[in-house]
Amino acid sequence: MDKASIIGILFGIIAVGAGMVLKGVSPMAIINPAALLIIFLGTAASVFIAFPMSTLKKVPALLKIIFTKDQNSDATAFMTDITNWAETTRKEGILWLEGKMDHVNDPFLRSGLQLVVDGQSPDFIREVMLEKIDAMEERHQKGISIFTQAGTYAPTLGVLGAVIGLIAALSDLNDIEVLGKAISAAFVATLLGIFSGYILWHPFANKLKEKSENEVRLKQIMIEGILSITNGESPQIIKDKLSSYLSSEELAILGQEDENATEETA
Repeated sequence: MDKASIIGILFGIIAVGAGMVLKGVSPMAIINPAALLIIFLGTAASVFIAFPMSTLKKVPALLKIIFTKDQNSDATAFMTDITNWAETTRKEGILWLEGKMDHVNDPFLRSGLQLVVDGQSPDFIREVMLEKIDAMEERHQKGISIFTQAGTYAPTLGVLGAVIGLIAALSDLNDIEVLGKAISAAFVATLLGIFSGYILWHPFANKLKEKSENEVRLKQIMIEGILSITNGESPQIIKDKLSSYLSSEELAILGQEDENATEETA
């Protein structure tokens, strides 16, 4: 589970709820059926109009990605594997990779290794795999745009809800007390619209973008690793080349793994 997503939503709810209490407003004021209907059903309606059903069917899977720990971030583990493969293929030959493919779970990596085993040129392998990354990024962008658009629509629908509430409130000016409560309730839609837009939908889009960039980075590392094996480069050269893709934290982890391996060998 992606703890950051859960913690962020909880912080957002606490911030708004505590802020309302400190301002002397009951958090129960948010429980306004009309406002909830206008914001959430209205946002859903806007998204349904904006995107085809084939794209919207991906929303449950996208939500799962948002709340699931990123599985595409372990670049150090891949680098360890690729350097080991490079060392073995220099001794056994490229065809040794054919037996290794059955143990590779990542379809992208497996397809790249298959191209190597088939004897394709490095330029052809790079071109094919980069095209796959481009296609993947295009698919990801469609999912990201759903939440980006929802984040754009929701605050505007909040204004619409406030206008509707004000129309109802100003239709009867005889009772000032009732009028005050009606005006207060009218702005609940605005609150919900801004909250959902900037605490939920826009952050969801950004989380998907971040995870997409991490996946692209790992696949770029895979490409460079596969091509390095094809070119017969040494494990150390491969490690030095791929290290440029790693963050300082990942480099520290990789260094610690190397130290442990050295100690075990000694």
